[in-house]
Amino acid sequence: MTWSLRTRLTLSYVLVALLCVLMVSALANGVLESSFRRYARDAQTRKAQAVAAQIGAQLGPEGAWDEAGITAIGMAALEQGMILKLSTPDGSVVWDATVHNSGLCVQMIDHLAENMASRYPNWRGSYTENLYPVRSGFRDVATLAVGYYGPFSFSDQELSFINTLNLLLLWVTLAALVFAVSLGLFMARRITVPLGRIALATQRIAGGHRDVRIDDTTRVRELDGIARTVNDLSRSLGEQEALRRRLTTDMAHELRTPLATLQSHLEALIDGVWEADSPRLAGLHGEILRINRMVADMENLARYESDSLVLSRTTVDLVALSLTIVANHQPQFRMQGIDLAFASDLTEAQVSADSDKLSQAVINLLSNALKFTPSGGFVRVRVGRSDSGVLVSVSDTGIGIEAKDLPFVFERFYRADSSRARATGGSGIGLAITRAIVEAHGGSIAASSEPGKGSEFRISLPLATG
Repeated sequence: MTWSLRTRLTLSYVLVALLCVLMVSALANGVLESSFRRYARDAQTRKAQAVAAQIGAQLGPEGAWDEAGITAIGMAALEQGMILKLSTPDGSVVWDATVHNSGLCVQMIDHLAENMASRYPNWRGSYTENLYPVRSGFRDVATLAVGYYGPFSFSDQELSFINTLNLLLLWVTLAALVFAVSLGLFMARRITVPLGRIALATQRIAGGHRDVRIDDTTRVRELDGIARTVNDLSRSLGEQEALRRRLTTDMAHELRTPLATLQSHLEALIDGVWEADSPRLAGLHGEILRINRMVADMENLARYESDSLVLSRTTVDLVALSLTIVANHQPQFRMQGIDLAFASDLTEAQVSADSDKLSQAVINLLSNALKFTPSGGFVRVRVGRSDSGVLVSVSDTGIGIEAKDLPFVFERFYRADSSRARATGGSGIGLAITRAIVEAHGGSIAASSEPGKGSEFRISLPLATG
């Protein structure tokens, strides 16, 4: 059996409220019970002592008792649940409630027993009698036996108070439950409705919609965070979809051009328009090599991005490696009238890396700078410290990259300007390969650029340990 989140939250609020109310009620009842029992015993003692004092005042100066006054006091005490019996020191009985009105005494005891049984179903009370001295002046003149239903009992007023308090606690419990249900439904709605929108948005994204956005805010940090994540996912998938379509277009164009060339040349050869001389065949061979290079680049990228990429790690001095690469590429840059320089803030920078693959990453950045830096420009390779280790940067004074294109330069086959990129050659996956190599080494790569002024690519790698 599965329950909705709204039901679970509502029941949770109800359960918590019910537990709290029950705990408070049990505690209040326990305290009330203990206090009332103590109060009943103390009140019984105080009333008995007060009655003894009143009776002591009924003794006249000549030692005669005022029987009318004692009777009035005895009957009033009987109404309060006390049965009085007054005896003198010689044992003679002055006044006895059971003799004066035996029926009323029995009725009073039975009534108190009923009161206690209604409160405590298993109550086992009995008739209890305590003795109190009766004083007149400064001497004891008699003994007052006070009988009552004990060990303690509640009068009608006291029992009514207890029952009213219990009823009040019951209403408080019911009110708390109603409030808990209302609050639970309200809070559950505040959570489940946004979650429902998020679920609907993810379903639309799964259905192929890439323009999904959740604009509603809930003022709940976690829910708003999930909504932002879904929005980011939708935007990212939309960007990836656009890149995929662009990739399809670029791949089709990259393959169409050499294939169209091969087709037209072969048709001309078949039709006898051209002779199969060495220059014609060399041209066909060049187009085939171009297709092969594209396929090889794609294979390399797939291998570098795979989880099974094996790195032959050794301790490599990144300063020496970069300096060697720059020296090897000096002639190529010089031929195009571009100044290639090297600088380092460190004498050495030891990293754990695959020397060949790391060299490929730096060479790819140099090749990229060579393509997009005009004659008379400047390219600099620099090695220095970074927050996480060592930094290799390749900066140029080339054409630069537009801000809208900068986040995608490391995507495979992405070209900021397709026509210009094709004119410079290349398959458009060099930077994607570079990123894959750097990330395989546990590093990161970033780019910054300003159109018309140049670009800078930065590789950050952790230093070797041990």
